[in-house]
Amino acid sequence: MNVWLIASGVLLLALLPCGIAAFRGSPMERLLGLEMAGIVEVMFLVTFALAIHRENFVDLALAMALLTFGGGLVFARFLERWL
Repeated sequence: MNVWLIASGVLLLALLPCGIAAFRGSPMERLLGLEMAGIVEVMFLVTFALAIHRENFVDLALAMALLTFGGGLVFARFLERWL
C-alpha cells in the first residue's frame, strides 16, 4: 500500500458528495455536481495510474478532462436555453 493508493481511495470517497449533488437539487446544482465529479474522476485516474505504475492511464485521464469540460459547456448551453 503506497501513498498514491491511499490518495485514490480518498478521491473515491470524495465522489459521494458529488453524486448526491448530481442527483438532488436544482438543475444548476446538478450541473455543478456533474462537473465536480468529472474533476475528481480525472484526479482519481491520475493518482491510480501512479499507484499501479501504468503511465498510459494518464493519457486516459487527460482525454477525460477535455471531454468533461466540453460536456459541461453543452449542458450549460441547454440549461441556459431551457431556464
